[in-house]
Amino acid sequence: MGAKQSLPKITAQDKAILDLKLQRDKLRQYQKTIQHILDREHAIAKTHLSNGQKDRAMIALRRRKYQEGLLVKTDQQLETLEQLVSTIEFSLVEVSVLHGLKQGNEVLKEIHREMNLESVEKLLEETQEAREYQQEIGDMLANNLTLDEEEAVQEELRQLQAEALGKVEERPVQLPHVPTTQPMPETPTVEEEFQTVPAAKVAVAA
Repeated sequence: MGAKQSLPKITAQDKAILDLKLQRDKLRQYQKTIQHILDREHAIAKTHLSNGQKDRAMIALRRRKYQEGLLVKTDQQLETLEQLVSTIEFSLVEVSVLHGLKQGNEVLKEIHREMNLESVEKLLEETQEAREYQQEIGDMLANNLTLDEEEAVQEELRQLQAEALGKVEERPVQLPHVPTTQPMPETPTVEEEFQTVPAAKVAVAA
């Protein structure tokens, strides 16, 4: 069986407001009754006048006037009662706000006590010590690595940084090798060709 839900606690202020609202509702109901009487006395006065009974009509109008006085007093009491209810409800809201501000101030004081100057300095010292220890470990590992291993570590670090930035590391474009062929023979000059002609051919030409 599930646990029963706890009912909201009714305070003395809640009871007081409830009583005031009940009285307000009674006054409103009394106003309706008076208004009904006023309408009835008005009808009675008209009836007596139509029957030629002026005295009775006058009495009905006097009773009506008296009820009008009661209605005015009831309106004043109702207005005062509604103002009182509104004032009490607003005061409860103010109390709730002040209670919240008080709790907030207590929380701030507690935070300030925890974040005093000594605690901050101690935290900074511990952080600095941790950084120095991490640096020592890094230096020790670096000294135990060869140059090739250290270069490989640096390369891997650059790749991780490029991946973290969402960039692909650009590699240099490999151009095709130029084919190595024998150079073309140079065209001989006229003098070179003449020097290579046999002597017999030169004589014949002469």
